[in-house]
Amino acid sequence: MEKGTLHENCIVLIDELMTVKPELCTKVARLKKDKLDRILRIFAHYAGYFYYKSTSNKRMTAGYIPPSGKVLDENELFNMIDASLDMWLTAGRFHDEFENRFAVFLGVKHALAVNSGSSANLLAVSALTSHRLGDRRLMEGDEVITVAAAFPTTVAPIVQNGLVPVFADIEPGTYNIEPAKIENAVSGKTKAICIAHTLGNPFDIDKVLEVCDKYKLFLIEDNCDALGSKYASTAGSNESIKKYTGTFGDIATFSFYPAHHITMGEGGAVATDDPLLNKIMLSIRDWGRDCWCRTGKDNTCNQRFSQKHGKLPEGYDHKYVYSHLGYNLKITDWQAAIGLEQLIKLPKFIERRKENFRLLHDGLKRFEKYFILPRTIAKSDAAWFGFPITVKENKKFDKNKIVRFLEEHNIGTRQLFAGNVLRQPFFLNNEIKIRIGNSKILLSNSLTEDDYKMMPNTDMIMANTFWIGIWPGLQQEQIEYMAKKIGEFVTLHG
Repeated sequence: MEKGTLHENCIVLIDELMTVKPELCTKVARLKKDKLDRILRIFAHYAGYFYYKSTSNKRMTAGYIPPSGKVLDENELFNMIDASLDMWLTAGRFHDEFENRFAVFLGVKHALAVNSGSSANLLAVSALTSHRLGDRRLMEGDEVITVAAAFPTTVAPIVQNGLVPVFADIEPGTYNIEPAKIENAVSGKTKAICIAHTLGNPFDIDKVLEVCDKYKLFLIEDNCDALGSKYASTAGSNESIKKYTGTFGDIATFSFYPAHHITMGEGGAVATDDPLLNKIMLSIRDWGRDCWCRTGKDNTCNQRFSQKHGKLPEGYDHKYVYSHLGYNLKITDWQAAIGLEQLIKLPKFIERRKENFRLLHDGLKRFEKYFILPRTIAKSDAAWFGFPITVKENKKFDKNKIVRFLEEHNIGTRQLFAGNVLRQPFFLNNEIKIRIGNSKILLSNSLTEDDYKMMPNTDMIMANTFWIGIWPGLQQEQIEYMAKKIGEFVTLHG
């Protein structure tokens, strides 16, 4: 390669192995270390490709249609091999590239990778309690509006930070917060709204932003299930601008668990356009430290030993100054390597989810006498995470009966997460301060049935709603099979 006999992009075919006497060999060139590294990586990739192609047909359980799953090929394996050969172990070159490319995809200024969507939610809420926000910081006892029909780790960080969750009811069909109920829940202690785009279906962003602007509230978009969904907002403008969900609030959170739109195994991210919030989240993610040097870098600011912080000695090493109570929420380079390839596939994943949703919706539309089918609002373009179905009141069957039928016929089902989180054991076994709508402060372990009645849709959905899969690994015949089996069930019991 050095002498020009072999070119960098040439292909060397090895047809058979043989032994050659050393005296018959002639040295033609010495490979530089970086050239040898590239060649060995190519051979490692080839081995990975051969392994993947030889075993990939064993990766899906025959006959069973899971409600969610991952779509991977040899390219994710190649990236993992590359990351392994680096032997860097923690966040490195793949991590930095992923954060940059993820921010570009969304159209935001800042993105930080974290080890899960749940950690992303914890990081987002914790950031709003930072002293660096001055008068806007959330203090213990301040309130955050949310919903009870949620994944538990959307609500948990509110409680973990000593804040008071205020629950508003949701709408059947969209499964999102009822916009009219938001302002009714605001009090003088309300400082933020933290809600999800349920199952990938955008909530009414314009109306939520109206309330946020009116009462000076932070907005955290839990976008863990909605990567790739879009909304055409007119907030602050007479012109409708369609953007990805996760780009409208102060902070957005994302999950890259295998069930989600892209995966890196365990993983997640936070995103923001606010440089101060980004700096706060970077600190809390990285142990709470004040230093913003990348992993493996020292003294980026050239002031590592020349600053005064708190009551520490003058010149105390800035790498060991902590401005927040933080965590270690970073990912490894292996995870980021997978995520990079998944980002390339993401546009196709989004379109496949939309197509699978359309096929299933069309297949079930004739059963609307028995089911509430999912719907979007006019301004949204959802990349659905799953297909929710609510069983209407009837004398023939209930949710449990159809769920058992589907599971018996190899169709995986899931509940709408916690159903009503206030009925879950944790809230019943602990004295958590909450509010429901415009109620006074209530204690979670003392709620009565009359209290739950303030969220009638939440309880109805908990009792009657389940969802099935439309993830991009499902083929048209599997979607048609699900619609067919639901049709058979209705014919049998309707």
